[in-house]
Amino acid sequence: MAAPVTSAALAEGSEAALKAALADVPELARLLEIDPYLKPYAVDFQRRYKKFSQILNSIGENEGGIDKFSRGYESFGVHRCADGGLYCKEWAPGAEGVFLTGDFNGWNPFSYPYKKLDYGKWELYIPPKQNKSVLVPHGSKLKVVITSKSGEILYRISPWAKYVVREADNVNYDWIHWDPEHLYKFKHSRPKKPRSLRIYESHVGISSHEGKVASYKHFTCNVLPRIKDLGYNCIQLMAIMEHAYYASFGYQITSFFAASSRYGTPEELKELVDTAHSMGIIVLLDVVHSHASKNSADGLNMFDGTDSCYFHSGPRGTHDLWDSRLFAYSSWEVLRFLLSNIRWWLEEYCFDGFRFDGVTSMLYHHHGMGQGFSGDYSEYFGLQVDEDALTYLMLANHLTHTLYPDSITIAEDVSGMPALCSPISQGGGGFDYRLAMAIPDKWIQLLKEFKDEDWNMGNIVYTLTNRRYLEKCIAYAESHDQALVGDKTLAFWLMDAEMYTNMSVLTPFTPVIDRGIQLHKMIRLITHGLGGEGYLNFMGNEFGHPEWLDFPRKGNNESYHYARRQFHLTDDDLLRYKFLNNFDRDMNRLEERFCWLSAPQAHVSEKHEGNKIIAFERAGLLFIFNFHPSKSYTDYRIGTALPGKFKIVLDSDAAEYGGHQRLDHSTDFFSEAFEHNGRPCSLLVYIPSRVALILQNVDPPN
Repeated sequence: MAAPVTSAALAEGSEAALKAALADVPELARLLEIDPYLKPYAVDFQRRYKKFSQILNSIGENEGGIDKFSRGYESFGVHRCADGGLYCKEWAPGAEGVFLTGDFNGWNPFSYPYKKLDYGKWELYIPPKQNKSVLVPHGSKLKVVITSKSGEILYRISPWAKYVVREADNVNYDWIHWDPEHLYKFKHSRPKKPRSLRIYESHVGISSHEGKVASYKHFTCNVLPRIKDLGYNCIQLMAIMEHAYYASFGYQITSFFAASSRYGTPEELKELVDTAHSMGIIVLLDVVHSHASKNSADGLNMFDGTDSCYFHSGPRGTHDLWDSRLFAYSSWEVLRFLLSNIRWWLEEYCFDGFRFDGVTSMLYHHHGMGQGFSGDYSEYFGLQVDEDALTYLMLANHLTHTLYPDSITIAEDVSGMPALCSPISQGGGGFDYRLAMAIPDKWIQLLKEFKDEDWNMGNIVYTLTNRRYLEKCIAYAESHDQALVGDKTLAFWLMDAEMYTNMSVLTPFTPVIDRGIQLHKMIRLITHGLGGEGYLNFMGNEFGHPEWLDFPRKGNNESYHYARRQFHLTDDDLLRYKFLNNFDRDMNRLEERFCWLSAPQAHVSEKHEGNKIIAFERAGLLFIFNFHPSKSYTDYRIGTALPGKFKIVLDSDAAEYGGHQRLDHSTDFFSEAFEHNGRPCSLLVYIPSRVALILQNVDPPN
């Protein structure tokens, strides 16, 4: 009989395992120093890092390195050769035969068969015409024809297609061979990585006030100047990867290498990015590698006639909630496809990084469905984690940052997985930022469920500051999620139907509009100042865009009425939207001056429940918020670390922001060596009700 295992032996084994993990993961010791509670999971970080390293090494041995591996788009798909011929290549492991057809051969399905290669690959070379002219001219329609093992003849769009369009009333998209004589040449270099990230989340199609799909050209000419004026230094572009269903908001991708044609041509998107760069604005792509559309006629699904190919077969390959297909991240050719897709958008369109959608769904076999994450570390490790998907994300981050060290990656993860935004060398996921997704939920909860006088200041501060040390967060009061039909924007929660009748400056403030305008500014500023290391706003919400967002669909009679942004409202001097727009602009410009987003986390000196006061210091500035609906305070003592003279640099109560002008901006505030709320100095301030202030120390003593 085996001897019982003693606790000392278990401890010795645990120490040995920790030692082995520290030896395998170069900077794991640093991660465990930052968060000692992760020590029991050192073996998990070791396994993840080794899996990442093994795949990277295998790519090096078998493909000549990740640089070559991620250039799949240079050989797969359809390419014009130097001699005028055509080289075509596809991966279709389940196919019995593969053919190319189109306008060029009168749609004869079998006249150009591909040759079968190893590992499910197929290739075809079509020589040029005798006069050396191109056999398949720019703008021609093409299809890949697949004969399946069951004898079906399937017409497919190449997964590597660079341009697809839907003509007239056609149900499906057509693959158009994109090979223009003059490609767009970028004129401007990429801006340097900003110290502080202020993101304007944008959708090209809804960027016009007209009831139609807006264009890349419209966005470039009309929206980019507004974004620049508002003080944002980053655009996050949604719904660019081609999606057959417009109302999916761009999250049901059908063609991963094609820029959506509903807004214009690939060259016009390049011009948009280039113009943004000329303004010093970086551009991130909302990349969707978490799932794919179920479409087969114009999508990836059933490409080779099987339910696998790019996806898991059977139930594991379908997302029940999203009704979409799930990638097989352990597949060699799927890795090639997705990593090449990352590189394509960086190289061809000069994007500066990515916001990865649906990361929570990728990280766990349960996809986050029916799961409430409590923060217990056991939820982030073990068998529920899809380590194939996590390894892919590590590879994608490694590739992105290797190609362009200044590039930025953001994870949309609601679970709060530890180390997701830590360096890969520490065993982390390698993301630069994660979205602080609890913050918008908190604001909506407060507006829906609590009276203003019942707002809990401590709970607000906790939600805004509850983030992992040294893992950067993008804070936001609301994003596109809150604007969608079925939900309400903050402005609509605050002001609702009165936005239609009482936003004119020619009418007196009603209590509802007054409250709405003041709280809208305060919520945004405290989120901006306290909530993270970056800030995000969805287009139009900065000025309290009325109504919700709803794309044309059967349920609304294909109406575009709510699929637009009414920027002209801010240009009308007779409407109060301009006040919110002005505040958003000046808030961003002040951050540009003082860089509080890139400063260490704020020191909160006060969160007074009765007085509804929150005060904190960050980047040498003193932020003061009075959330009380009716009480103003004369000579209110606020603690600070800094002695000297203070001046108001931002006041939500100013006239240009729709405030009540209760503060004299010429007033000097002097802090004295009077300890208060744990700060060595303090000053006395008049704080009106429902006001946010930022004070700057303008004359510190020597």
